[in-house]
Amino acid sequence: MINEIKTDAQTRMDKSVEALKTQLAKVRTGRAHPSLLDGIQVEYYGSNTPLRQVANVIAEDARTLAITVFDKELTPKIEKAIMMSDLGLNPSSAGTVIRVPLPPLTEERRKDLVKVVRAEAEQGRVAIRNIRRDANAEVKALLKDKEISEDDDRRAQDDIQKLTDAAVKKIDTILEAKEKELMEV
Repeated sequence: MINEIKTDAQTRMDKSVEALKTQLAKVRTGRAHPSLLDGIQVEYYGSNTPLRQVANVIAEDARTLAITVFDKELTPKIEKAIMMSDLGLNPSSAGTVIRVPLPPLTEERRKDLVKVVRAEAEQGRVAIRNIRRDANAEVKALLKDKEISEDDDRRAQDDIQKLTDAAVKKIDTILEAKEKELMEV
């Protein structure tokens, strides 16, 4: 029973760490990366569709993304969606290919992005702590129902705390790498 709780907590913590990685991939650094446009939705036949489903996005070079549109009619809609996003990008099209040049980041913008990244990491830590709280509550319920002993309870809580510490350490490592990447000129 306790092993199931710990396994569930570990799985949920790993998912939280992966979710943080996904969120941080969307934060723009100085380099062009196709995942930068992952959050963009384009209206396609009356419904919002992710950009990746209607076009192919590649990094042409370190400062330019190239978007090959599958349906020529969508080109202006994709351009508009990119301009309306909060990424601050200005696409230019040539037929079915849209090029998105990435302007270099200013020092002030880099510092703002570091704040955003730190806030995302803190949300990840909060999620991890919530998972720990839930797991500990499940263990306490087992103790209350007298399905486990107090020693088992103490041991399980220690193990859950170790899982929590490991997950928070992963988040801190990811945060540190992203901050370093953002501050590179």
